[in-house]
Amino acid sequence: MKSNKLFIVGAGEFAEIAYEYFTHDSDYEVIGFCVNRSFITDKTKCGLPIVAYEEVETLFPKESFHAFTGIPASDLNRTRTSFYRDLKSKGYSFATYISSRAFVWRNAEIGENTFIFEHNTIQPFVVVGNNCILWSGNHVGHRTVIHDNCFITSHAVISGYCNIGAGSFIGVNATLNDNIVIGENCLIGSGSLIVKNTEPEKIYAGNPARAVPGKSSFSAGI
Repeated sequence: MKSNKLFIVGAGEFAEIAYEYFTHDSDYEVIGFCVNRSFITDKTKCGLPIVAYEEVETLFPKESFHAFTGIPASDLNRTRTSFYRDLKSKGYSFATYISSRAFVWRNAEIGENTFIFEHNTIQPFVVVGNNCILWSGNHVGHRTVIHDNCFITSHAVISGYCNIGAGSFIGVNATLNDNIVIGENCLIGSGSLIVKNTEPEKIYAGNPARAVPGKSSFSAGI
């Protein structure tokens, strides 16, 4: 019997995926899901109740439950970050998931409310902040820092001594050379090669990558 009780914010695809991993590869027992009342379309998910987020403190009190925000990169991580900060202000503790099939070196630092999928390689002295998602198969080189609220998709290569600004999104198969600084809230397109530092709030794409028109915000379902 698992002693750590957990609820997941969200009821979409990532919330269901998080449920699978927490249930079958962690010490947490998922008790239910919650979303804003206006977004409730079903009463249950995975056989568990979906409740109104507005009632979370009553139904899932902080003294008895851990929280996890099972929301992907919606609005460049802003939706997930908003829920995380709200729950933090309410005094909740958060679950972090690290796959049993990920390689995380002994002195890497991993923050709260962070989700690390299988086949990630996280080398010595790496720091991964709070409220981050690292999907499967990424390489994070030694002494790299990934700041809070970031989303790293799959098979990105982040070389050593990089610094990933808070709120950034790194697309599939992107590559960052050593010592790269990614500005806050940047969107790095799939397959991009980053050979120079990037400016905050911009979109970069190409090989080598260049800034493209538009600001770095987008929507993705929860």
